[in-house]
Amino acid sequence: MNEIRLELPQILEGEDKSSPFANSIRKNYRHIRKWAKRSLTNAFRIYDREVVHYPLAIDFYAGRYCVHYFSPTRQSDEPPQELIEETAKILNTLLGATEKDIYWRIRSKNKSTRQYEKLGATNEFFPVLEYGVKLKVNLVDYLDTGLFLDHREMRHLVALQSAGKRVLNLFAYTCSFSVQAAMAGAIFTKSVDMSNTYTEWGKENFTLNEISLYNHPVIRADCLKFLNDEIRSGDKYDIIIIDPPTISRSKKMEQLFDIQEDYISLLTKGLKLLAEKGIIYFSTNSRKFVLDESEFPECRFTEISDKTIPIDFRDAKIHRVWKISVSNL
Repeated sequence: MNEIRLELPQILEGEDKSSPFANSIRKNYRHIRKWAKRSLTNAFRIYDREVVHYPLAIDFYAGRYCVHYFSPTRQSDEPPQELIEETAKILNTLLGATEKDIYWRIRSKNKSTRQYEKLGATNEFFPVLEYGVKLKVNLVDYLDTGLFLDHREMRHLVALQSAGKRVLNLFAYTCSFSVQAAMAGAIFTKSVDMSNTYTEWGKENFTLNEISLYNHPVIRADCLKFLNDEIRSGDKYDIIIIDPPTISRSKKMEQLFDIQEDYISLLTKGLKLLAEKGIIYFSTNSRKFVLDESEFPECRFTEISDKTIPIDFRDAKIHRVWKISVSNL
């Protein structure tokens, strides 16, 4: 297996310490770097809008920097040139980053249901490490990078429970949950997503870690239709991960998916696939989502959101996670 070296730059000495923006990045990076070295991880957030006049989130990916700009109007404003130049200068002064190492993203408030929109075709993929597991990212071609950093601890939590288990990963995106579970000893995983782009990407993540797809199939399908077929098949799973988009309208789906409207059906079907003593991990990034536990009187719900927010994320509401089991199992 081709090894990836965990290279985390040191903070350079002699830099100007008068900038609150630079000071925040310096403080965050020093703290996170220690954790990252212990955890064999080189993909993490180093700045998260701590300073009011710097509406940015900056993610470190194996020596490259993805800078998310949240414009004041949150529409489609380009970042001011002065901000681009200042950010580049600070990242260079603190961490030795060059302009080619920095990738900018605009985060728009416009509510889009185009979950799989493609922005480019550079095919500029490269691997990062997360708890020692290799995962491919792309900082240019897609709305998202291929790895949701805010779910890192949830992936690790699931992996720690996966040895000897059968795992179903719905809305699998690039299969990072499944790859982590397989590397931790899951005997079988099945990953389901309706995007051909992301299912192929997921397969490549398995291959990158020299994991055969024989016991780890990646299925291109609408998860709602898949659940109906899987229930008829009689297959059962020890762990089921359900991390759907908030809203999605795809040509491959017969209707709009809305997490608030569709979660009851989604969980009801997922529960039918649970093995004895099985667990569902259900997550959403929707800040308006309301869970009605009374719809599932046979289930035990435990919210574990606080256990799944990474140390590098300042926003404790970036996602919510519930652990769900059947009370009489």
